[in-house]
Amino acid sequence: MSSHRNAKLGLAGRYALVCAIESGVTLKAAAAAFSVSPATAHRWWHRWLQAGDDARRTRSCLFDRSSRPHRSPRQLAPECEQAICACRQQTGWGPRLVAGATGFAHSTVWKVLKRAGISRPPRARKESANRYEWPCPGDLLHMDVSRYARFLRPGHRVTGDRSQGGRKWMRPETRVGYDYAHEIVDDHSRLAYVELHDDERGDGDGLRRARARLLRRARNRRHAAHDRQRLQLRQEPLVARATRRSRDPPPHHPAGRATHERQGRALSPDDGA
Repeated sequence: MSSHRNAKLGLAGRYALVCAIESGVTLKAAAAAFSVSPATAHRWWHRWLQAGDDARRTRSCLFDRSSRPHRSPRQLAPECEQAICACRQQTGWGPRLVAGATGFAHSTVWKVLKRAGISRPPRARKESANRYEWPCPGDLLHMDVSRYARFLRPGHRVTGDRSQGGRKWMRPETRVGYDYAHEIVDDHSRLAYVELHDDERGDGDGLRRARARLLRRARNRRHAAHDRQRLQLRQEPLVARATRRSRDPPPHHPAGRATHERQGRALSPDDGA
């Protein structure tokens, strides 16, 4: 049962309230005993009296009712709502453009589209993730480095005490630093190993030892070849690279002199017209 946010009594408290009133306690005394107003005790007691045997047995008469009004006289007519929905489906415009085309308020158009379930276009279906897993432990290791803040005592966001000034945090004993976590995860066994270091470089020997721990079995060339055959992995031939074009291609007119061979901007005497 979902209760209202400001409800002081739950289902068990409401049932205990009506049982106390049914045993002979007055409404005011029961309301004072359960820390509710007399109007609240009056409401639950009369709902209990008006309920049938099935509702009392299941205690459904003590559930919260919807706060939505039974009728809305200012609600838009169904014909106008159909016109708004038709404009939305034909054009695909948003509430503001539909409001300008139909002549209704923007807020009214948004409420109509939301009730109809067409306020937003349907989301495109995402493709399933292409997961992969290597056949043997140690074939693929995922490595990463994460940085985390290090401090000796929490600040005012945790303690709520702002009496300590910011200058005290500049002292060496309270200086904030960073810890670097080096993680390594095996793709096949999903085993993880983490080491904390004061600097980002870390310890290479520790990671090598972690790799040895993650291996469940010794590496064997025969097993690796068998795994490649089972997965039908073959070595693709390298594609021949195309000849790279020269940055200084030869001139289209081989008869002309090169730029560095000219003495000035003037053309050669035998250049012709």
